[in-house]
Amino acid sequence: MPQTPRYQVFISYYHDADQQYKDQLVTLMGDRIVDCSVDTGDIVDANLPLDEIRRIIRDDYIADATVTIVLIGPRTWQRKHVDWEIHASLRKTEHNSRCGLIGIVLPDHTNFRRRPYNPRLIPQRLALNCQGNNPYARTYYWTLQPQEIQSWIRRAFNRSQRQPNPNTSLTLFGDNHNTDPLRGWQN
Repeated sequence: MPQTPRYQVFISYYHDADQQYKDQLVTLMGDRIVDCSVDTGDIVDANLPLDEIRRIIRDDYIADATVTIVLIGPRTWQRKHVDWEIHASLRKTEHNSRCGLIGIVLPDHTNFRRRPYNPRLIPQRLALNCQGNNPYARTYYWTLQPQEIQSWIRRAFNRSQRQPNPNTSLTLFGDNHNTDPLRGWQN
């Protein structure tokens, strides 16, 4: 019987608020994935320029991933590092291939299990790639079913191989956003 492939997964999330979900996801998935994520303390020099932090995340972590999972908590949409990580995951360059992309809405999020969800309460770059009849990315709701998550990952990888270029047109966040998401995105 052929074995299901182990995808290399980069997990993007708001470290201060959603670390327990990231840890739970990695434990839940066990040997079904290879975790390529940045963990708290991996990039320790607080004086690094933003471009160098972006380069490290892109070249030392995302470059090895085939799929990026964005864990979507209540404040994930505000985080500059999440925006950068999604952007780096969507770009195909000489040194990095493009990743499949999925979002998982966490149980503490206002939109958990609500349809339709408010796209202004998830990272804007992810929301733009979830639009249309044949979107590059998809969002799901948190589950403790590893087989279901594994199927999401497989489908995201397959979409990344077949789909046209994803939307990378937004300006990168310079800082974390602190605006009211219901009043509109600001760049």
